[in-house]
Amino acid sequence: MSPAILLLLAIGLGVAGWIAARSRAWAFKREAGKTRLAALPVYHGWYVALWIVIPVIFFITLWAVASPALISQSVIASPAAADLASAGFQRDSLMREAEAVANGSKIGVFNKDAEVLVEPFRQAISKYNIIGIVGTLVIGFLGGAYSFLKLKPDFTARTRVEKTVMALLLLASLVAILTTLGIVVSLVFETIRFFGMVNPLDFLFGTHWGPDPMSNPANPDPTRYGAVPLFWGTIYIGAVIAMIVAIPLGLMSAIYLTQYANPTVRSWLKPALEILAGVPTVVYGYFAALTVAPFIRDVAVSIGITSASSESALAAGLVMGVMIIPFVSSMADDSIAAVPQAMRDGSLAMGATTSETIKRVLVPAALPGIVAGIMLAISRAIGETMIVVMAAGAAANLSANPLEAMTTVTFQIVQMLTGEGSFDHPATLSAFALGFVLFLVTLGLNFIALRVVKRFREAYE
Repeated sequence: MSPAILLLLAIGLGVAGWIAARSRAWAFKREAGKTRLAALPVYHGWYVALWIVIPVIFFITLWAVASPALISQSVIASPAAADLASAGFQRDSLMREAEAVANGSKIGVFNKDAEVLVEPFRQAISKYNIIGIVGTLVIGFLGGAYSFLKLKPDFTARTRVEKTVMALLLLASLVAILTTLGIVVSLVFETIRFFGMVNPLDFLFGTHWGPDPMSNPANPDPTRYGAVPLFWGTIYIGAVIAMIVAIPLGLMSAIYLTQYANPTVRSWLKPALEILAGVPTVVYGYFAALTVAPFIRDVAVSIGITSASSESALAAGLVMGVMIIPFVSSMADDSIAAVPQAMRDGSLAMGATTSETIKRVLVPAALPGIVAGIMLAISRAIGETMIVVMAAGAAANLSANPLEAMTTVTFQIVQMLTGEGSFDHPATLSAFALGFVLFLVTLGLNFIALRVVKRFREAYE
């Protein structure tokens, strides 16, 4: 059974508990006469509803994780599975195929050996669906009964509800922190394993990148794990070429929209510009690979550059720059608009023109916010994958020629982790080391951007 059905059941129980508790509180109020209740009836309702919904959601989460394993174990223990192997890919394939037919995802089995497992799967799924529904109802009724019996005229339901909501908000705020911590721990663990096989100095300062997943993992060649070409390609495409496109266009569009465009034009242009941020990156990748890259190659060949490649850093960087224009433009727009009107009026009153006011007053005053937008845009650009995969190529070149194919850290992470290499091989583990370095760089850029934004807000709020 889908967890969504159990969740709807939990919400229904919570609504029923809310109505019953609220009615009970109104009854207390009628019985007490002029004596005021310690909390409004609505808080009594929320107290009971929370006691129903929260334990049930916790049970549903655990059940969604445990029930597939319980169903599989029940089928394996059935007589129909007696002839199956104790483990292995073939058994897992038969089990998945039979389960897909049992739950209605497929019409029939492809492998006849899986047909005998369909009925045991249906029985197990039906059995554990009933257990899930009964468990949801029992926990909901127990939580509702416990909380309902605690309702009294002097019961401080509001305090209890507010404390519960505060705890939920604290838990929600910790999700991002715990997620970041989990990412860091997993990256650090695998990076340490990699550095146990390859010297960190060879990795961070080597100039040749060519891991061989088929080599002997016990004796890796450290000269093949030099990541400098990857770092250079990431910086060159994401922080140089892309920023050459994004910063001027984003800043000039923000100046036009805030200082020159009339309200009607602004109401159309600003949303149209920000649509760029919502276009999937794979669409940008196709555009770069099928349109921009061939155009750049043809232009280069027409002027006598015969070494131009159909996959180039310039093509990826140009399209990536267009993609991140909204990041620069939006932050610059907000920063310029937040500059106090008195500073504009004072400059104009002193005889400065609009362009002089923009250059000497508005842009310097909004510079912290503009810099923060640029930093966020850089962190977004160096973490981009699809455009690089489709337009920049896979060659780890340490070159300043933008017409050559280059690769980045993100491309190599995808390449190393999408193959069939063992996770005990340094070639595969190198992806975690690359990811850890990229994580540190983007984290540092985000911290710098947040510090700059905080300074900007303190100045004008």
